[in-house]
Amino acid sequence: MDMLDTITRFFQEGGSFMLPIAIVLAIGIAITIERYVFLIFATRTNKNAFLEIEPLLANQQFDRILQITQESTAPISRVIGAGISRLAISPRREDIEYAMEEGLMETVPRLEKRTPYLGTLANIATLLGLLGTIIGLIAAFSAVATADPSDKASLLSQSISVAMNTTAFGLISAIPLLGFHALLQTKTTEIVDSMEMAGVKCLNSLIALEHLTPKTRTSDQ
Repeated sequence: MDMLDTITRFFQEGGSFMLPIAIVLAIGIAITIERYVFLIFATRTNKNAFLEIEPLLANQQFDRILQITQESTAPISRVIGAGISRLAISPRREDIEYAMEEGLMETVPRLEKRTPYLGTLANIATLLGLLGTIIGLIAAFSAVATADPSDKASLLSQSISVAMNTTAFGLISAIPLLGFHALLQTKTTEIVDSMEMAGVKCLNSLIALEHLTPKTRTSDQ
């Protein structure tokens, strides 16, 4: 109960800028939760989709693979599906790689969606905290200028303490948002790396099955 009272008093004494900072923090937390759930789901669906596709690839059931990739919501399905679709047109390894890279480029923005906002929100929270403190100090010095000389020291000390609450809350909000931003970026990178690895495995399987021609090399003159 004492902790709740302390937080309430801290929030009330911070002034009018405490509410905008709290809103920024709430938006950042909402984005973090939504993105983290999305990335966890993407990781799970990617794993399940590749486990289903891998044996079909070994058995050369390409029509079935295309059907699965068209029905699946896993991000990796777009990458592998693009490669298998191109296989029906060209057996050249370069063409399959380009198709998979195109599928990956279409998928990555969905994985990174809204994550960059967290860095921006962290900066906004910090700047709002500083702005609130500056405005609070301006108001404090204005009040002290017209106050009784015997009360100036205590009034100034109290006003500065209240103004600093805004900066403190801005930093309290910004630090976790930066941590969430780094966490989501790391998770996104792991998913992209896993999709690239799956694409390489798919290419190697197609080469082993002799469905791809090797890369063309420019002969030395």
